[in-house]
Amino acid sequence: MVKMMENLCSGVLMVLALIGVSWNVVMVTSQQFPAMYVFGDSLTDNGNNNYLNSFAKANYVPYGVDFYEGPSGRFCNGRTIVDYLGDLLELPYPPAFANPFATGKNILRGVNYASAAAGILDETGKNLGERFSLSQQVENFETSLNQLKRQMSEQELRQHLAKSLVVIILGSNDYINNYLIPSLYPTSYIYNSKDYANLLIEHYTSQISALHSLGLRKFFLGGVGPLGCIPNQLATGLSPPGKCVSFVNDMLAMFNLRLRSLVDQLNTQHPDAIFVYGNTYRAFSDILDNATTYGFNVTDRGCCGIGRNQGQITCLPFSVPCLNRNQYIFWDAFHPTQAANQILARKAYTGSPSDCYPLNVKQMAQL
Repeated sequence: MVKMMENLCSGVLMVLALIGVSWNVVMVTSQQFPAMYVFGDSLTDNGNNNYLNSFAKANYVPYGVDFYEGPSGRFCNGRTIVDYLGDLLELPYPPAFANPFATGKNILRGVNYASAAAGILDETGKNLGERFSLSQQVENFETSLNQLKRQMSEQELRQHLAKSLVVIILGSNDYINNYLIPSLYPTSYIYNSKDYANLLIEHYTSQISALHSLGLRKFFLGGVGPLGCIPNQLATGLSPPGKCVSFVNDMLAMFNLRLRSLVDQLNTQHPDAIFVYGNTYRAFSDILDNATTYGFNVTDRGCCGIGRNQGQITCLPFSVPCLNRNQYIFWDAFHPTQAANQILARKAYTGSPSDCYPLNVKQMAQL
């Protein structure tokens, strides 16, 4: 077994050398990562917005109908992608930062800073009330860091941060709530789609750099999925039946391409760290294109919701969702079911370079 691990790591390092990435290798034998720190939006929010004055909340049934805690603030019928990823990493679910119990020893295995309606830009989601933007989430991490400093020596903390996994999944709201609704925001009148993608990447880069400067070293950066295929966009009627809204997906391709290039740039600039691009767009498109293979029968509407494609109004309190939830890709107008989240988590954990570039999460843990 030891020999197999040595061969695996040697192969990984050879691949990294070919793409010009290098760093000090630290073998983790007792655990894959000591902690997981999550930054994001409603795709990964596990209850932060419960404590904010926001319209973007999921602390009521039918949300959580298949989750052991019931409605927890997760925008899903059950577990999110980071919940499943935590299961694969044998990590406990990190507490929501805003939860009063997210203090002391309770944050030693990680914290979830994700906030529904949040985006890369500070103004994203302002129409829905309070939320933790990416820049605020970074500040919240600094608050947690101050608590960690009181529980570890300087060397212990440095090693803890360097070995921990950072998951950032953001960008969807910057398009849904900003660029695609010009009546709420003038963004789409100011920027063409290429310039807007560049704007997002510029802001994204500064916040990632801030987290790196604070000591974090292993980053999984999830791209934006095919938003033109979600029930909310299908409900606009801007595409023929059975087709995704192509112009929306074309815009996202620009952002994702820039994000993948950013990963190469960051790996070159910071040889002490590893940055991975999670190709959410490809992974989710694969599920849509091969739905029956993955066990899904319904691909174009939410399990709960109102209006065309069950995507015009999201799950209302005490509404009755579909019974065959594992056969639905989408839970509501915007979010996947836990069945789809489980597949996405597996692709992030052990996926090929087409799903995770240049490494998957399991390979990251071995460095």
